[in-house]
Amino acid sequence: MLQAALRAGTAGRRSVFEVFTRRLPNGRRYGVVAGTGRVLDAVENFRFDADVLGFLREKGIVDDRTLDWLAGYRFSGDIWGYPEGEVYFPGSPIMRVEGSFAECVLLETVILSILNHDSAIAAAASRMSSAAGDRPLIEMGARRTHELSAVAAARAAYVGGFTSTSDLAAGFRYDIPTVGTSAHAFTLLHDTERDAFRAQVDTLGSGTTLLVDTYDVTEAVRTAVEIAGPELGAVRIDSGDLLLVAHRVRQQLDELGATGTKIIVTSDLDEYAIASLAAAPVDAYGVGTQLVTGSGHPTASMVYKLVARAESDDPGAPLVPVAKKSTGGKTSVGGRKWAARRLDEHGVAEAEVVGTGEVPDELAGRQLLVRLAEDGEVIVREPLDAVRDRHARARAGLPLSATQLSRGEPVIPTEYVHGGSGS
Repeated sequence: MLQAALRAGTAGRRSVFEVFTRRLPNGRRYGVVAGTGRVLDAVENFRFDADVLGFLREKGIVDDRTLDWLAGYRFSGDIWGYPEGEVYFPGSPIMRVEGSFAECVLLETVILSILNHDSAIAAAASRMSSAAGDRPLIEMGARRTHELSAVAAARAAYVGGFTSTSDLAAGFRYDIPTVGTSAHAFTLLHDTERDAFRAQVDTLGSGTTLLVDTYDVTEAVRTAVEIAGPELGAVRIDSGDLLLVAHRVRQQLDELGATGTKIIVTSDLDEYAIASLAAAPVDAYGVGTQLVTGSGHPTASMVYKLVARAESDDPGAPLVPVAKKSTGGKTSVGGRKWAARRLDEHGVAEAEVVGTGEVPDELAGRQLLVRLAEDGEVIVREPLDAVRDRHARARAGLPLSATQLSRGEPVIPTEYVHGGSGS
């Protein structure tokens, strides 16, 4: 596309691309914007170095004129978007990229790959954190996903409400709190379970977390308290009927005087399993596989579409809306869009309003898109805790049915307001 546009003389036309999704994953009530910070970093550093240009030349993928253009590539346009952590709905213009066609079209894959992955993980994390209530959630999915996506998954989970991660690389890169426990291998290494517990407590202190389901849980809990004393920090249960075992372990710990010892449960948890343990004496959950695979929805199905472009090659030419009109359920709405969330008399969201042209006065103060990059320079850098707090506020501003785990439609409708060219 780039090579052909350069040859046709249309590569420099001012263009507007938007990221949106036509529908939420089946049964989901809202989506979560995550990965925005990573997108901005990626765009800022998007380059074609000598090795990449050599590959393109050697394989004959593009011509010399295109190679020369790529060698000097720097994004110089503007990016607008929903603030990271915000919720979204079908049709929400989650991100808007403006600049020449050539510089914007090259960013499609990198933007979508980040937003689709991170938003899917954050949405699953949000549902899990809602189900968990005040109980903390530990991200433990690094061994269940691609090694390069594990750190991004931990970041997205934190945005969605998880409190910590077992991935030290995520702690190093994003300053996410890190925690962890021993594995069954550590217990099996030693001649007895008692020896394993003794080694761990001697090294890490009585506040450590001991894994108690390698052999017999009842015996393990007794041994753990004998060695660590009633100050034992926590025990982890990783198998069996978690509801039943947690009740039995809590009773045993209390009888042994370890009333302050916490119970952490793991073992293929998802939001439904977490909700089913609401009445159990559980203090924290560790979640891996279901989290990093989006709890059944590993992508947010976002697309990156041209919605407006200059009517001519003149730098001052006005924008005209463009949109795909073919059948098959993949039509889109043309025009450079704004978005606002209308609230009811109680301050609760009642509609996602998306439009072109002028913003109605009653929605002017409720606009969702903010400028993220201007003339190629990133102007928004946020601490991850601020993003996480924003998501908590955004979710709290939705109708109560947003957090129901039963299948349903988006919790608020998307309404379209058309008018003007959006130039």
